Amino acid sequence: MAEQASSEPGMRVLVVDDEPLARDNVKHLLARAPDVVSILECEGGREAVDLILSARPDVVFLDVQMPELDGLGVLREVGPARMPPVVFVTAFDAYAVRAFEASALDYLLKPFTDRRFHESLERVRRQVASGKDRQLLEQLSSLLDARRLPPPGPPPLPAAPSEGLVERIAVKTGGKVLLLPVAELDWCEAEGNYVVLHAGGRSPMLRETLAQVEAWLDPRRFVRVHRSTIVNVERIRELEPDVDKGWVVVLRDGTRLRLSPGRKAAVEALLRQSF
Repeated sequence: MAEQASSEPGMRVLVVDDEPLARDNVKHLLARAPDVVSILECEGGREAVDLILSARPDVVFLDVQMPELDGLGVLREVGPARMPPVVFVTAFDAYAVRAFEASALDYLLKPFTDRRFHESLERVRRQVASGKDRQLLEQLSSLLDARRLPPPGPPPLPAAPSEGLVERIAVKTGGKVLLLPVAELDWCEAEGNYVVLHAGGRSPMLRETLAQVEAWLDPRRFVRVHRSTIVNVERIRELEPDVDKGWVVVLRDGTRLRLSPGRKAAVEALLRQSF
């Protein structure tokens, strides 16, 4: 799906992400930029390759983790000679930071702030103006060729963190401070400026970011199934196909939570480890 390109001078931007909310967020921020005259979008790598070659956007905001063909696969298929400047977007820093810093290309780590997004867009402008964008794409292409990366498979199981984990989370509620044991936590979800902690029949709200809560939790026991949801792996009963060809995480108490396609492999890896 795409908006029609404009003939006016300015940037034509393609947004590629398999999560609709993530695409909407990037499009909303791009709409504020006065030099962005056209925004195209798609949800998969195959469609992205076709749009890049046919519509020739000036800039691509490209998700790294996508089913079938991921962001690096898009780069390989299009090739550096035809690839426009790229800002990689990912929720998994292990897949981004080492490779993209080595090639000096920019990336956005989800969830990112408006300020960080605009810094990235300004960097793209400078690269295009200086002609450096072509050099950066050549560097990344050489990096990928040198590593000869195999087709993407299940992500490695997370290692045991050395510090930063907590056994209880302090939540202010009803004029008191509730000390909620992490072991009792079933799942948690982002809701505005808060995180709702679901534990049995309780659902206290914590004024904190989901990223911070995730940093407190053992990655061998808790997994992010969606950009706004973290689940205790021990509470998962099954993964069930959804009507829209996606997947749903079903908890032991019957709670059904959407599973982002790019996170399915990580969830399955932890489930195998748990049994």
